[in-house]
Amino acid sequence: MKIVVVTGPTATGKTALAVQLAACFDGEIVSVDSRQVYRSLDIGTGKDLAEYRVEERVIPHHLIDIADPNYTYNLMEFCRDARRAVETIGKAGRLPVLAGGTALYLNAFLSGFSLPGVPADEAKRRQLNSKTVAELDELLSQTSPELFAQLKDHRNRARLLRALEKAQSPDRMPPAPPLQFTPLIIGVYFPRQTVHRRIEARLDARLRAGMVEEIARLHENGVSWERLDFLGLEYRYVAEYLRGKTNFAAMREKLLIKIRQFAKRQDIWFRKMEREGHVIHWLPGGDFDRAKALVETFLAGRPLPAPELQLKDIDYRGGP
Repeated sequence: MKIVVVTGPTATGKTALAVQLAACFDGEIVSVDSRQVYRSLDIGTGKDLAEYRVEERVIPHHLIDIADPNYTYNLMEFCRDARRAVETIGKAGRLPVLAGGTALYLNAFLSGFSLPGVPADEAKRRQLNSKTVAELDELLSQTSPELFAQLKDHRNRARLLRALEKAQSPDRMPPAPPLQFTPLIIGVYFPRQTVHRRIEARLDARLRAGMVEEIARLHENGVSWERLDFLGLEYRYVAEYLRGKTNFAAMREKLLIKIRQFAKRQDIWFRKMEREGHVIHWLPGGDFDRAKALVETFLAGRPLPAPELQLKDIDYRGGP
């Protein structure tokens, strides 16, 4: 199965390009966004469903508005749900187009990440939460040497807890066989200073569109301040403002700085993906004509050209 991926840093227009390609090649969008899965997180996540309309046609999209904001949707669930969506789209004879910038999710899916199908066990997690990271690590080594050996980061509390849940579950299931697919990965590239300007313009547009009011409604409807903090930068810092911990101007400035830092971390992830062998065709400005030509070549089974641009060759002190 062939799939197309459109990715890149925040505020670069990935969704718009992906929708254009899906419309051109009879495709459906699979969102790779860790926050757009949540219902009612609209303005703060840039969930503009009008983007999926091309003239009079609505491009089908998946993994948007599938979870309650008080539910913790995780990487394992994303890989499972994305696999199902891709299989469904492929079986219908259409082109799966993955679109989004949550690099952790994207890298996991492309790398064939899978875990035994064990649901989160909140009761067990509460029992384990009183233990230190070192104690959790020791318990995992005793409970399941196999999972202990597979775990790469033994200082990550969340991963240790999840591994212990799997190790102690009586319902452990073997992972499903890996999904066989060939990806074409297209990245939307802008110089960093341009990304910074786009982030600022987008942030101000979201604030004008009612992002503060959206987050206030979420809290009024039962989403705790602590949960809002978990739901990402916009929700964290606007929640601080709503609680009177800062003023509007300071909130905006802090949020702007943090989103720019997030874009830099995304860049680090994409460089990591390149080092690990994922070929990403970075297109300046997300050029649709060049993206379309790449997809045509890919679907026809012809050899793809080498990427013209690689992040490893970019020195942001001067730019390409």
